Amino acid sequence: MTTMKTIGDSFMSAFYAVYNILWGDLITIPLPGGSTLGLSLLVLILIPSGIYFTLRTRFLPFRMFPEMLRVTAEKRNVSQKDAISGLQALIVSTATRVGMGNLVGVVAAISAGGAGAVFWMWIIALLGSSTAFIEGTLAQLYKEKDPLYGGYRGGPAYYIHHLFIKKGSPRKRSLIAVLFALSGLICWCGISQVIGNSVSSAFENAFRIPPLYTTIILVVLSAVIVLRKNATVKVLDILVPIMAACYFVMTVFIIIKNAALLPSVLQQIFSEAFGLRQAVAGGFGAVIMNGAKRGLFSNEAGSGSAPCAAAAADVSHPAKEGLLQALGVFIDTIVICSCSAMIMLLAPSSMTDGLMGMDLLQAAMEHHLGAFGVIFIAAILWLFSFSTFIGILFYARSNVSYLFGDNWLSQTLYKILALIMLFIGGLAAYTFVWDLGDFGVGLMTIFNMIALFPLAPQAIRSLKDYESGLKKN
Repeated sequence: MTTMKTIGDSFMSAFYAVYNILWGDLITIPLPGGSTLGLSLLVLILIPSGIYFTLRTRFLPFRMFPEMLRVTAEKRNVSQKDAISGLQALIVSTATRVGMGNLVGVVAAISAGGAGAVFWMWIIALLGSSTAFIEGTLAQLYKEKDPLYGGYRGGPAYYIHHLFIKKGSPRKRSLIAVLFALSGLICWCGISQVIGNSVSSAFENAFRIPPLYTTIILVVLSAVIVLRKNATVKVLDILVPIMAACYFVMTVFIIIKNAALLPSVLQQIFSEAFGLRQAVAGGFGAVIMNGAKRGLFSNEAGSGSAPCAAAAADVSHPAKEGLLQALGVFIDTIVICSCSAMIMLLAPSSMTDGLMGMDLLQAAMEHHLGAFGVIFIAAILWLFSFSTFIGILFYARSNVSYLFGDNWLSQTLYKILALIMLFIGGLAAYTFVWDLGDFGVGLMTIFNMIALFPLAPQAIRSLKDYESGLKKN
């Protein structure tokens, strides 16, 4: 018994040692006013990468934005049976990007860093768009036919494999690709539990429904969809546009209702972004880092999640899917996260002082829309979380196949494991599993970025080829 406890303690110590390297302040920079700027390993990797890819793509998020919209509006044409279109792949990746982080995460960033955190969230999203383009295009360049589900599959595990294992090699798997795939499966199990807990808590607060009942309904509905062969994309095709549109329209209504306050809110965002007040108060570091972290971890650019959906798309040119995934980052952060920020910042501070997380957002919505606002946020959280769960199981398909081969047994067992985690999370929150999700996404990012830099020239060439075709046409 003592030996088992010692092994357990050693494992936890090692786990949190790696966790702190990924997410803790690796470098601390002193700032004027007595504040400090803490930089984690992931921030040190993702922000310079975003700047580098933005320069290499010649400021793609700004230059190619009209083309992103045009590609989104293109007619859906698929040449492979059971394949999904580029727009459908965008919807799947949007389903997982747009989750609880867009609600509570933005509120937490503003609570810790002030309104100025929103500005830095926008900047990081624009940089992340270029990273998302590189990932999405590489996923298309290295996609394979999917013998189980039909259509295509791929993602970081597959382009990492091709980077390290040359054609004709007897080796069947690359160590880095295996580690990426395992990290993804660990991450998505942790997220499954977080989703269950978030939904059951929101419904208990809004409707006084016991967590057990909410969790059973959530798990049963999820099982009906994810255990069927090709139901995921069909459901998300309907669900994601509706939930995103509802949240956006409701926010526009709130902005119009409070139009007189909008100039002062925008002035607050820009003035606090550059620490005009925070530098004196010693909080400038918190403004930058909370905005940066919210932007990085909400839009997922660089983590390698969205390319698992991007690879499944049947598009006429690899760069098209890259452009769609770049647009996905814009939708997630510039649109949806900004909605949450405006809902909170347009509410009087007297209504939200001392509140955190979901309670804060529900209080702000109650001010704007009365009791309906609380119900609306609970319902939107349910939709966001539900779509995230079925979206991450779509991601998991390619990673499970890479690790265990093409068989229904391994696919089904992982789905059942995720459903169990969803159920457990609905009844109780275990901090370790929340950390496990962060741990997994941190490792995914490290392994994915190892491949992005050496493979990026291929994505750049694809972009140049695509632009050359546009000029000819």
